[in-house]
Amino acid sequence: MSLEYNKSNITLAKNLRKSATSEERHLWYDFLSKYKIRFQRQKAIDNFIADFYCHRARLIIEIDGSQHYTKIGKQKDEFRTEILEGYDLRIIRFTNNQINTNFRGVCEYIDGAVSAFLREEGGTDK
Repeated sequence: MSLEYNKSNITLAKNLRKSATSEERHLWYDFLSKYKIRFQRQKAIDNFIADFYCHRARLIIEIDGSQHYTKIGKQKDEFRTEILEGYDLRIIRFTNNQINTNFRGVCEYIDGAVSAFLREEGGTDK
């Protein structure tokens, strides 16, 4: 199933790839870009742009900076999560601090989640 997306977000997604945060670059270049299952970065879905997206596992990974912990940021994230879950997608969130202080644990968690989601769907993680 193909995901809907707002075509006007494509240029923004490309720009976000070029101006990724240090935490996004770290996760991408040091783990997800070489991961056994394909991930995309800055993927346009509906009217949003997901930090990282794995189609096979139907998984979105978000890296949250401080703006996500304000009242408005939390409300936006809840709305966004509700819409994206409507596409039967799962969302995992990590903080910048988790990327910076427990990178290995973050990677292990992602690997475990992808494997579990693929097993749940009857797929394989190889």
